[in-house]
Amino acid sequence: MLKYIGKRVLGMVVTMWVIITLTFILMHAVPGSPLNTEQTTNAAVQANMEEHFGLNDPLYVRYFDYLVSLAQFDFGPSIKQSPTTVNELISRGFPVSLELGIVALVVAIVSGITLGILAALRRNGVIDYGMMTFAVIGISVPNFILATLLIYQVAGQWRLLPVGTWASWKHMILPALALGTTPMAIIARLTRSSMVEVLTQDYIRTAKAKGISPFKIVVKHALRNALLPVVTILGTLVASILTGSFVIEKIFAIPGMGRYFVESINSRDYPVIMGTTIFYSGILMIMLLIVDIMYGILDPRIKLHKKEE
Repeated sequence: MLKYIGKRVLGMVVTMWVIITLTFILMHAVPGSPLNTEQTTNAAVQANMEEHFGLNDPLYVRYFDYLVSLAQFDFGPSIKQSPTTVNELISRGFPVSLELGIVALVVAIVSGITLGILAALRRNGVIDYGMMTFAVIGISVPNFILATLLIYQVAGQWRLLPVGTWASWKHMILPALALGTTPMAIIARLTRSSMVEVLTQDYIRTAKAKGISPFKIVVKHALRNALLPVVTILGTLVASILTGSFVIEKIFAIPGMGRYFVESINSRDYPVIMGTTIFYSGILMIMLLIVDIMYGILDPRIKLHKKEE
């Protein structure tokens, strides 16, 4: 296991370098400068600012300097929000984004697994068809449309919950639902199909013949194997939740990383774009590594197979 983790970490370092390089090249390939939009700044002041932020240096010099800064975990200063640094923006916005992501992920996993199990136990029944219809709708409707509908109906018409911002637990409900519905639908469909297959296995029939209660059969025998496909796609689901939170945070006026990322794209704030992209890429790769380790823990046959090889 340690050898495998070491190989994965080395691969993550190489992947991160590729992401850094491609993002840096693509970002600087766009013509113009982040300071060109400053209409109130005269030419002399703009030239001094470009010199201060190193925008006049050759591209390879800026690339090398940025790699050196990253090696020190320094994402540099924000051009549009100077003297604030990108590290300060991340430390300010990421806790909010993390809180939203965790709530949305918990909603997606708990609700999706529950709906999938109920649909599998009531296969080809009203509950099954109802759950799967809901799952199809959840997958088909984009989260920004669902967010708009929730704001209009729940917050606007019914006035049950606040519209936006991030002041209390009530403010978490609508954005978490908007962000977690699509992953919840995916988990529900996957859990349902996996549970249907597992419940037809011989060891399940043996457990039933021994008189074990249906609850224990589902929870202790069937669920663990049925969750293997769900664990496999957790990395992808986390990626969708993190990237989807950018739009959701903007819609609900949540002071998270999404706001800084969207604003940095509109204003071409290079350090913020680079910093948020690299930061989230690192999180996603770590999550994928954790998912692979969890998969090996849940299915011991994977480790045995590797040992035999």
